[in-house]
Amino acid sequence: MSAVRRVLRTLFSVVLTFLGLTMVTFFIGRVIPIDPVLAIVGPKASVETYARVRAEIGLDLPLPVQYWRYLTRVLHGDFGTSVITSQPVLQDMLNVFPATLELALLALFIGVALGVPLGVVSATQRGRWPDHLIRLVSLFGYSMPVFWLGLVGLLLFYAKLGWVAGPGRIDVGYEDLVPTVTGLLTVDALLDGNRDVFINAVQHLVLPASILGYLSLAYIARMTRSFMLGQLRQEYILAALAKGLRPARVVWVHALGNAWVQLITVIALTFGSLLEGAVLTETVFSWPGLGLYMKNSLFNADLNAVLGGTMLVGFVYILLNLVSDLLYPLVDPRARSRA
Repeated sequence: MSAVRRVLRTLFSVVLTFLGLTMVTFFIGRVIPIDPVLAIVGPKASVETYARVRAEIGLDLPLPVQYWRYLTRVLHGDFGTSVITSQPVLQDMLNVFPATLELALLALFIGVALGVPLGVVSATQRGRWPDHLIRLVSLFGYSMPVFWLGLVGLLLFYAKLGWVAGPGRIDVGYEDLVPTVTGLLTVDALLDGNRDVFINAVQHLVLPASILGYLSLAYIARMTRSFMLGQLRQEYILAALAKGLRPARVVWVHALGNAWVQLITVIALTFGSLLEGAVLTETVFSWPGLGLYMKNSLFNADLNAVLGGTMLVGFVYILLNLVSDLLYPLVDPRARSRA
């Protein structure tokens, strides 16, 4: 029964969060200074045309009725039609989201693979020069604007040194050479066995992913240090050392193992922020992902696309929190006993 209650609590939380997300998104769409009717008919349309289109999209109805219609459409996967592409917003997002996902996954891998070890070293060397150096590097990455880092990276590694490819996801000559299977260009190139496309895609991917990865590294290292300091003060650490266990094993297995319970949430939220915060990075690098799509939609008063992208990012956050809840019992046996 405890497992059933836990599932019901989780489902209730997900449904409640989703309803809150739709409400916030809906009212943002009504408050934002963009007239969706003008975006459709243009500023030179007649008053009759304006009124007719306004009635067709339901803006003449009371707000509760508008919200109910909006919620019903969202539940059916209908986010409206994009003014820019004249295609369903859902189809547009399915086309651009894999590019953002590919960028965020590699950035998250960089952040976790480097941030967690650096955070552990910083905690174990507290007050010494490695700790000060790691904290300085983290502070720099945590404080610098991502667009500035992107521009500096392009100037140094692309324009001056020529180590990486320029803006865009792939060179024009390599477009449409591999079939789309997953939407992740590097994975699709490997599946197709096209080495040239894979190398070119990696050359374009490595710099923006490294910029985002550095930002996530800074945050993850900082949080790992904090969690590890808390664990290293616990009595079980002293007991393990008193039993003769190697200090390295105590730190990397026992202390870090317990810190992973908290790190799961940090990593999940970091992944969500990478998807959400990729707008500036994708703009700087002309990366054809969700962030660039939402930026272009906002500048062109395409409200359906903006709200659709916002809903997608919010849904990803809900999904990541759900995955975190499911992973807790696997990492911490005490969570299973409390379930």
